[in-house]
Amino acid sequence: MDFLRPVTWEDALAAKAARPGALPLQGGTDVMVEINFDAVRPEALLDLTRVRELAEWDEADGRLRVGAGVPYARLIAELGDRLPGLAQAARTVGSPQIRNRGTVGGNLGAASPAGDGHPPLLAAGAVIEVESEARGVRMIPADGFFRGVKRNALEPDELIRAFWIVPAPGPQYFAKIGTRNAMVIAVCSFAVALHPDERRVGTGVGSAAPTPRRAPAAEEFAAAELDWDGRGPLSPAAARRFGELVAGAAAPIDDVRGTAAYRGHALAVLARRALTWAWNDHRAEGKEAV
Repeated sequence: MDFLRPVTWEDALAAKAARPGALPLQGGTDVMVEINFDAVRPEALLDLTRVRELAEWDEADGRLRVGAGVPYARLIAELGDRLPGLAQAARTVGSPQIRNRGTVGGNLGAASPAGDGHPPLLAAGAVIEVESEARGVRMIPADGFFRGVKRNALEPDELIRAFWIVPAPGPQYFAKIGTRNAMVIAVCSFAVALHPDERRVGTGVGSAAPTPRRAPAAEEFAAAELDWDGRGPLSPAAARRFGELVAGAAAPIDDVRGTAAYRGHALAVLARRALTWAWNDHRAEGKEAV
């Protein structure tokens, strides 16, 4: 197995173009486990950890552009106030060592249905910036990025450069259930993001279908049900219905971490609670502004 280690983005794109079968290595927290268990045996590893541009973030035109190499720990510390849903998810990832090494870009590349970063990206309407040497930059909405179990929309010569996301315009929440409290793969997970100016609710479902996905029917129901003008309370019946619609958007399976029936029930509970927390925060913000 060859080991390629470019130091510039241009060199990385050239290496990927010359060796499309090379497996990109960002944090390595997923890749190295799969190699150690002989689950994958790529022709080459393309180590991107020395490409400095990938470890930077900035803001332009009201959006954040976060490099694929920004680790979870920095995302929490530097962007947690502007991306609360993603920061909540990042806090649930592995141990401090994993959060110092692992990245959202690497998570996207792995495209696991259980990736903790995926539901908040979906709920917030993130866009993934990818690039190839031959065709240049391509922007892929998060809800079109995941194509199957551990499959994404990247072409063989493309690399993930960054993701673009709007700073949270309203409350966001992420919640997951695992077989223990820490350092665990999600049995199922859920993210919600309120977009009050657009009177819109975003959702993201994880570890309950072949790919991370949104729950469009639940989004439409919540957007119509919530009292955006008066910020009145969310009724228990509406919260329950929202949870049912989220569960209905999933396609869970039975596996060693949980049954399909349990995942569906758990998703409904997570969604009901998350929407209630987010809406209560939005109501509280309105009272403070008066």
